[in-house]
Amino acid sequence: MSADPYLPYDGGGDEIPLQEMPKRGSNYVMSNGGNAASSSTHLLDLLDEPIPGVGTYDDFHTIDWVREKCKDRERHRKINSKKKESAWEFTKSLYDAWSGWLVVTLTGLASGALAGLIDIAADWMNDLKEGVCLSAMWFNHEQCCWGSNETTFAERDKCPQWKTWAELILGQAEGPGSYIMNYFMYTYWALSFAFLAVCLVKVFAPYACGSGIPEIKTILSGFIIRGYLGKWTLMIKTITLVLAVASGLSLGKEGPLVHVACCCGNIFSYLFPKYSKNEAKKREVLSAASAAGVSVAFGAPIGGVLFSLEEVSYYFPLKTLWRSFFAALVAAFVLRSINPFGNSRLVLFYVEYHTPWYLFELFPFILLGVFGGLWGAFFIRANIAWCRRRKSTRFGKYPVLEVIAVAAITAIVAFPNPYTRQNTSELIKELFTDCGPLESSQLCQYRNQMNGSKAFPSGLPERPAGPGVYSAMWQLCLALIFKIIMTIFTFGLKVPSGLFIPSMAIGAIAGRIVGIAVEQLAYYHHDWFLFKEWCEVGADCITPGLYAMVGAAACLGGVTRMTVSLVVIVFELTGGLEYIVPLMAAVMTSKWVGDAFGREGIYEAHIRLNGYPFLDAKEEFTHTTLASEVMRPRQSDPPLAVLTQDDLTVEDLQTIINETSYNGFPVIVSKESQRLNARRKQEGIMRNSRVYFTQHAPTLPADSPRPLKLRSILDMSPFTVTDHTPMEIVVDIFRKLGLRQCLVTHNGIVLGIITKKNILEHLEELKQHVEPLAPPWYYHKKRYPSSYGPDGKPRSRVNNVQLIPAFREGEEEEESEEEVHLLNRAAL
Repeated sequence: MSADPYLPYDGGGDEIPLQEMPKRGSNYVMSNGGNAASSSTHLLDLLDEPIPGVGTYDDFHTIDWVREKCKDRERHRKINSKKKESAWEFTKSLYDAWSGWLVVTLTGLASGALAGLIDIAADWMNDLKEGVCLSAMWFNHEQCCWGSNETTFAERDKCPQWKTWAELILGQAEGPGSYIMNYFMYTYWALSFAFLAVCLVKVFAPYACGSGIPEIKTILSGFIIRGYLGKWTLMIKTITLVLAVASGLSLGKEGPLVHVACCCGNIFSYLFPKYSKNEAKKREVLSAASAAGVSVAFGAPIGGVLFSLEEVSYYFPLKTLWRSFFAALVAAFVLRSINPFGNSRLVLFYVEYHTPWYLFELFPFILLGVFGGLWGAFFIRANIAWCRRRKSTRFGKYPVLEVIAVAAITAIVAFPNPYTRQNTSELIKELFTDCGPLESSQLCQYRNQMNGSKAFPSGLPERPAGPGVYSAMWQLCLALIFKIIMTIFTFGLKVPSGLFIPSMAIGAIAGRIVGIAVEQLAYYHHDWFLFKEWCEVGADCITPGLYAMVGAAACLGGVTRMTVSLVVIVFELTGGLEYIVPLMAAVMTSKWVGDAFGREGIYEAHIRLNGYPFLDAKEEFTHTTLASEVMRPRQSDPPLAVLTQDDLTVEDLQTIINETSYNGFPVIVSKESQRLNARRKQEGIMRNSRVYFTQHAPTLPADSPRPLKLRSILDMSPFTVTDHTPMEIVVDIFRKLGLRQCLVTHNGIVLGIITKKNILEHLEELKQHVEPLAPPWYYHKKRYPSSYGPDGKPRSRVNNVQLIPAFREGEEEEESEEEVHLLNRAAL
C-alpha cells in the first residue's frame, strides 16, 4: 500500500501514475486470473494454475481497447451462430441483446433513488444546525412550517413548531445570548458533520473523497482503479456526501452524484457477463451512468447526456448515446416521483422568467463571461498550487485536521452573513429568483413597493433600490470574497466535494450584483439612448435574476471549460428558450478568456496533478519530434529484451522475466524482428522444455520434454509505426484507438516499442522543456521526412537532434519485411 492512504497510486502495470515511476523497484505484480503473484514466482507454478482467460487486468493497468472490442465481436458472433440451434440458445441471445438496456435501467433507478435520499437527508441535516422541528423531528425548516397558520408574510419561515437551539436551551429567541448560542450550535454541528465525514472516508473508503470526476474520466479512458467504483465506495460516499454538504463547507453534491451513479453502473454491470467480462463494454455502461448522475444532479436529462459526451467519455458510440439518454430519463423520472424539494421540480433552484432580454444587455453578459474566464483561470492555478503543496508537505499527512480547520473557519466566518450561512443551493435559488409581489428577500426591498404591490412613478421603467437592496449588495460582495477564498481551499479535501454548486454560486453572486447595477442605471438614466430605445415605458426592463443565471453559467464554464452541455443544463434549469443566446455568449467568452491562460479545465488539471495516464483528446500536440526519439530503448538504455522463436527454453524465459520488469517481450525469429507473447497451461512442461511460437512444433530429439506452445495467445496483428513517423500521428493513434503499446520498425526490423507511459513521459518533458517550433516552411517537410537523402545517408535533424541508428555496425539491411506480433506479460 502507499504511505498515504489517500493517494491510490501504487501498484503494478505498464501504465502507472507518473510520480510513482521513480519509486518502482524490481518487483512486479502480475495478473493471473484476478490473483496477484510476485515476479519471483516460478513460471512453472503459474503454468499449473487455472487460467480463466487471457486479458485479465491488474490494478492500475490500462486496458487494451482493440483486444477488448475483438473479444466482444467474437462473443457476439458465437451467440449469433448458436441462436438457431434451440429455443434456449435463442433466449440467451435475446437476453444478451437486452442486457444493455436492463443494466442502464437499473442504474437509472438506483441513481434517482439515491439522489432523492441524499437531497432529503442533506436538507434536513443542514437545517439541524439552526434548530429542530418539535412536531416532527424528520421535517426540515420549510416542511415544519408548511401546516402552520401563524406565519406572516415578512417572517414566513418562523412558526411555533420550529425551535432554534437558543429557544430550546436558553428559552429565549432574541438578544445577545440567543445569538451566541445559535452561533455556537451552528459551529458545533458543522464541525461534527465534517469530522464524521472525514473519519468515515479515512477508515472505510479512501476512494470516496473528492469529486470523483477526474478519476471517472481516467477510468473511462481505459485505466483500471480497483475499488473506486465498488460497493463500499458507494455506501460511504452516499453517507459522507450528506454530511459534507450539511457541514456548510463550500462544496456541492452534484459532482459526487456522478461518482455515485457510476458506482451503481459498475455494480449492476457485474450481473451481466457481457459487461462484467469485458472492460471496454463496461465503460459504455459507465458513460450512461455519468449521464444519469448529471440528470439527477441538475434535473437536466439532455444536459446529462451531453455532459457525458463532451466532458467525461473517452469512447462514445451511437449505441451508448441512446442508452445514456434512456438512463438519464429513468433517473429523472425516479427523482421526480420522489419529489425531494416539494416543489414538483427536479432541482431546488428551478426558476422561470417572463420578461425578454434586450440587445444592449449582451455587453454586461459578455463582461460576466470575462469574469467567469478570469475566475476559472485563477481558481485552477490557485487550487492546483494548494493541492500540490498539500501533497509535497507534511500538511497533507493530517487530512482530518485539515478538514476540521477548514470547516471551523467556514462556519465561524459564514454565520454572521445570511448569504453565506444558508445552504448554497438555497442561495442560488434566491439569487436566480426574480422579484415579485410574493418575495420577501432583502434583494427585493425596493422603494415604492407597498403591501406587496408595485407602485412605479409614471414614465419610469424600473424601481429605485431601497436600503434593503443596498445592504444586500454589501453582504453579497463579502459573500463573493468569502466563497472565492474558501472554495480554493475546500476542493480537494478528503471528503466528498463537488465544484459545480460553489462555482455557480460565485457566478450568481457576481451576476446579481451586475444585474442590480444595470437595473439602477436604467432607472436613474432612463433617458439614455440605449434604455430609451429598448425599454418600454412603465414596465420592467432588466431582470437581475437572469444576470445571476448567466454569471453562474459563465463561472462554471470558466472552471470546467464546458460549453454545449453547460448551456443545455442551465437552459433546462430555467425552462426558457429565449435565454440561450445570452448563455452561449457568456459561456463562450468565459472559455476563450480561460483558454488564454491555459487550456486545461479543473478536472484535467487534477488528472495531471495525480499523474493518471490520461491522453486528453482536447490537447493539441504541436511539437516536431519523431517516433524514434520517444521509443524504448534509447541509446543510453540496455538493449531491447527479446525472446527468440526457435532456441528458447522455459528456464530461459523464467530468467528473462525475473531479470526485467517489462510487461511484454518481443518474440523474434532472428535479432532483427520482434513479436510479443503470453502463456497458457499445457501438460508435461518442464524447465528445459523448448518454447515455440510457430504454427507447427519444431523437430526435437526423441528424449526431449514436451515443448511449450504459446502461439494461441499471440497477438498476430500488432500496431506498428516507422521510426520516422511524426509523434503527433503516434499520439493521435493512441488517443483514437486506445492502444497500450506500439512497435517501431525500420524496413521490417523492430527498433523498439512505444507505450502509453512513454508518451505521457514525453509530453511531460515537453511541458517542462518546451521545444522551439521549426519555421513553417520546414515544419511541413519535417512532419513527413524522407528516410535517406540523395547520397544514400540518413537526413540530419534540426535542433542538433540525431536519429537513433536503425542498424548496428556489421549488420546488413534486410529488404524483406519480417512479421511482427505482440503479446502482453499480463497473462504470464
